[in-house]
Amino acid sequence: MQQSQRLPFFALITSLCASLTHADVPAGEIKLSTEVQARQDLVQTALGREEADLLIKGPTVLNVFTGSWLENQDIVIRGERIAWTGASGTWPGKAKQTLDASGEWAVPGFGESHKHIESSYLTPEYEAALVIPRGNTWTVEGSHELSNVVGEHNVDFWLAAEDAGSPLKIFPAIGSATPPTVYEQGGGYYGYGAMRDFLREDLRVVALGEVMDWPAVSNRDAPGNQRIWEMIQATWDFRGVVEGHGSGMTDVNEINAFAAAGLSSDHEVRLAEEGLAKLRSGVFLEVRTGAMPILFPKLLAEGISDWSNISVTTDDRDVAATTQLGSMDYNIRTAIEAGVPVAIAYQMGSYNTARHFRIDHLVGSIAPGRYADVVLLDNPETVAITRVVANGKLAGKGTEYLLPIPKIDYPGWARNTIDIGREITAKDFAIAAPAGRDSVNVALMEPFYFAPDFIHDTLPVSDGLVLPDMQRGISKVAVVDRYRGNGGVSKMFWRNVGPLTPGSALASSQMHDIHNIWTVGNDDAAMALAVQTVAEMHGGWALVKEGKVVARVELDIAGLMTSRPVAEVGAEMEALFAAADEMEWIGAPGLPERMRFAFLTATPWKWQLVAPYEGNPGGFVNVTTGETHAVVW
Repeated sequence: MQQSQRLPFFALITSLCASLTHADVPAGEIKLSTEVQARQDLVQTALGREEADLLIKGPTVLNVFTGSWLENQDIVIRGERIAWTGASGTWPGKAKQTLDASGEWAVPGFGESHKHIESSYLTPEYEAALVIPRGNTWTVEGSHELSNVVGEHNVDFWLAAEDAGSPLKIFPAIGSATPPTVYEQGGGYYGYGAMRDFLREDLRVVALGEVMDWPAVSNRDAPGNQRIWEMIQATWDFRGVVEGHGSGMTDVNEINAFAAAGLSSDHEVRLAEEGLAKLRSGVFLEVRTGAMPILFPKLLAEGISDWSNISVTTDDRDVAATTQLGSMDYNIRTAIEAGVPVAIAYQMGSYNTARHFRIDHLVGSIAPGRYADVVLLDNPETVAITRVVANGKLAGKGTEYLLPIPKIDYPGWARNTIDIGREITAKDFAIAAPAGRDSVNVALMEPFYFAPDFIHDTLPVSDGLVLPDMQRGISKVAVVDRYRGNGGVSKMFWRNVGPLTPGSALASSQMHDIHNIWTVGNDDAAMALAVQTVAEMHGGWALVKEGKVVARVELDIAGLMTSRPVAEVGAEMEALFAAADEMEWIGAPGLPERMRFAFLTATPWKWQLVAPYEGNPGGFVNVTTGETHAVVW
């Protein structure tokens, strides 16, 4: 009975769809896309009728579809794409140039399943120069760092370099954390309409980036519930992929709920059993290097034979660390060192990710129709790269980038993003005590503190002001609103972080994920100087020692990146680290660079310091419940 009732409905839908097709448009009136035209050219070259631009001759090629190595192959390239692959010498056509790769191994260009390019401190055209020689030719960009700054201009920014000729292909995953919580306000706000438009306007937009606000997803009455589910719906409505963020999520019920919500991936796996449970629940794992020695031996011991739902990725790595360690080459090498079979490790660095994001017709394999991204190796077991071809051009040799870097004139919306609205002074960081007190109760935090309640302590009062206690490792931390032009400052005390050298402070506009300006110090004037220096640079890092700025890194694009050469930015970072090494610090020696991640408001954080907002001028809030609390009482 139910089936017979459905038939008329489906017949009606079929009729309507037929009436909406282009079947009645005469041939020749539809303009063929550049994609279709490129593939028309590839057909002719594959058949040997039209000339190729480049022939890579003789390498042993990894076929990611079968997981096998094919000896003595040729790769025929026309324009930016592969036209033909097969046994060397058997293609019937001619090529303008030949690249002899006899005795080498060829693997597909590496692709990042989850990376924040912003964390490298480089704009995309310079990121290309850094990572392409290391094999990384395409990236799924988790864009919420930038989206919280530039809002509607997010996709325009990420595609500008490629459109200007850079061979690094960026597939934006739109930042779901825009804003990260209802308690934060930045330069962007995304809902259903924004997500719909991003997906509709450019096919390179592939996903909703990591859905981080699990309390909003999982609680029907949470303030952000409607917005995040509308973004998820828009993504599915326009056939995108919904990415997840399951940090600290180890309970089997929560893992099931995470997968049931449609959050398709997780890059936050840290424990072996956690990773196995998520994999068994259908979650695509995007594994960072820190988890590989823990997770991969477990999967091997469990006899896992299908690794297609696993990738390796970077997430966050700055220019200095990438120069020292590597990019995706380092990730794949770490997987191999953890015991993963060599061919599978390369699949995890290319094809698996391409399939997950439904872009395997473009990237992820050495096969006809795909972009001509080929990494040549003299030893696949050590990921020893000799040369890299990207978009059909020889782009890297050793660690040298061989192609010109396009000049991009970034507009004001990317450059002028710091709006404090006034001069920040030492008084902004003073914390007043209740009248008549010689000591006070304080709320304490520390970096990466996830407990359900904050830490309680007492601190001394002098001249009506609460003082840090450096001998006990308690310093002052503040967040300055960079967006609204009102100079809002929230401040409190943190333990186990900060400079011990007198008159010192550190500040940065790299503050995941909202990217206000944070500062930590032992002197209010030093904190003010550090923040003002960051603001005057339009973003970056500033280190103050004994009342003077001793190091700075200029990040003038969105306060997150800079459009300057790799070596120049790397040298500034090294100088910052070196200056910090000359100072004394609470706890671990050296620059507390990880502080840029210490203000996250995603799972598993509970209490956090954010910029002042309506109803909470102190900015101290439990981001899972909305509860607020004074920082001194």
